[in-house]
Amino acid sequence: MSGDEQLLAHAEHSIAVGSKSFAAASRLFDPVTRRSAVLLYAWCRHCDDVIDGQQAGHQASVLETEEARLRLAGLYQHTAAACADQPVTDPAFAALREVARRHGVPQAEAFDLLAGFEQDVAGQRYQTLEQTLGYCYHVAGVVGLMMARVMGVRDDAVLDRACDLGLAMQLTNIARDIVDDAKVGRCYLPQAWLDEFSVTAEQLAEPRHRTAVARMGTRLVQQAEPYYASAQAGLSALPWRSAWAVATAGSVYRRIGLKILAAGDAAWDGRLSTSKGEKLAAVASGLWQALSRGWRRYPPRALQLWQRPLAARATVHRDAHAAAPSTAQP
Repeated sequence: MSGDEQLLAHAEHSIAVGSKSFAAASRLFDPVTRRSAVLLYAWCRHCDDVIDGQQAGHQASVLETEEARLRLAGLYQHTAAACADQPVTDPAFAALREVARRHGVPQAEAFDLLAGFEQDVAGQRYQTLEQTLGYCYHVAGVVGLMMARVMGVRDDAVLDRACDLGLAMQLTNIARDIVDDAKVGRCYLPQAWLDEFSVTAEQLAEPRHRTAVARMGTRLVQQAEPYYASAQAGLSALPWRSAWAVATAGSVYRRIGLKILAAGDAAWDGRLSTSKGEKLAAVASGLWQALSRGWRRYPPRALQLWQRPLAARATVHRDAHAAAPSTAQP
């Protein structure tokens, strides 16, 4: 097996055990785009696992603060090397190196993801929904940006829509994992909401507060809806197979949010997921969205939606313009 084949095999294994939803959606890309998408996923998954002390997104443990900081410093160091096209030995960073080189993914965006993990290491809490959305940008919205670059996107307006999908998915994740996160000492709910329901972050896992958790989870799902809707507008700028994969992934995650709404207080009795039949329905829905993207009319991006940082956006634009090969243009 060649080095390229080994690298892809590592990434394929990472996505297969780390996320069945993303694994299913990734099969819809054309082969060239799929390779870069799963390589990028492998790096994201590795970084998340290193900071959470887990394997493939499962069985997170609480690391000592100093250990977590050392691990984070290592991630920054190896990520910088990969983005600079320097030699790396770990397959996760070799994966990022190939993606960054091929698609002009800026170091600033890779570092934005690590900044989200840095917030976790610091145990940061969020006072307002605006601050929670800022966290969502760092751990998911920026992943949408990098994935969009893999698909050939360079237009800022389309990148905004890719970011919107990441925000929507992360809001869904937070809603689904409120209780699990609380058990390992993490809380991404706005403090203003906790105060409103007279619940502390440390009490979220207690069954007696399940009704309050359900009401806050419902709010998160409702907040995600306009971001899912906004993300659809970006489909028209993608090749049809990329649009199919993206629409399918969005549909799968949105269904999880709808399940939270339907389950009410029982939504946290176990980990909600989508069945094989529901994933197949999402694939069909995604295909329809991809094939109809050319003639469907989408509204302009709503002004009230959270906007990724403009300063970082300008910096990334300059870096990407300098780094991206001409073949990466849409």
